Amino acid sequence: MTDSFFLSLAQTSMFELLAPTPPGWGGNLVRGFINSIGIGVGAFALGLLIGIGGAFGKLYGGPVRRDLLQVYTTLIRAVPELVLILLIYFAVPDLINRLLDTLGYGRIDVSGPMAGIVALGFVQGAYATEVLRGAILAVPQGQIEAGRAFGMNPTMLMRRITMPAMLPFAIPGLANLWLVAFKGTALLAVVGFNELTLETRQAAGTTKAYFTFFMAAGVLYLLLTLISNVLIGRVEHWARRGRQPIAESR
Repeated sequence: MTDSFFLSLAQTSMFELLAPTPPGWGGNLVRGFINSIGIGVGAFALGLLIGIGGAFGKLYGGPVRRDLLQVYTTLIRAVPELVLILLIYFAVPDLINRLLDTLGYGRIDVSGPMAGIVALGFVQGAYATEVLRGAILAVPQGQIEAGRAFGMNPTMLMRRITMPAMLPFAIPGLANLWLVAFKGTALLAVVGFNELTLETRQAAGTTKAYFTFFMAAGVLYLLLTLISNVLIGRVEHWARRGRQPIAESR
């Protein structure tokens, strides 16, 4: 009796592993996967913009700006992303709508994708600020002083010396932030946005093929990670062109 039970269980698991995705749901997973990529790209881009401004503000801004940025990076990194998503999706629109009602204007609605991009982007911005700040500090000071000696203004100095020189130091940290942003899109399932995790859960709940669908979702996450690693490796190789390889410099 026991042997037949375990044999049946093993056969069932193997069948679910080898069986194709039940018809009618493969397109949903692809759609959710594309939605996750879109949200991840938007959040990463917003975080990168915030991070660039935050890093330069922390290093070269006035005391008030540095203190405000320090508060921002500390608070955002301390609050879970899920809490930020819920605040932006529910609390912030409610406050804005109350203000608009008071002023006699119409109400607004915040979509799930917009809330996700803003919430994840603000989190990305806090981490990107520290990543880029460290990369800027890693630039040899002599290069910056040489640019100033040639009469470069701060904008030209940043564009021609600081940004190209800091890029090789920043890429590894930014690569991790991109992967975190993509995987963080799974949190948008709590506000009903049809990203990969929610589509997978709905498909698995309807068909009861939990193993098949969640394995398929895991493969999609892994696939994007592998592709991202290849692309990031090429970008890093391009950013380090003309430099001595790390292995040879030791």
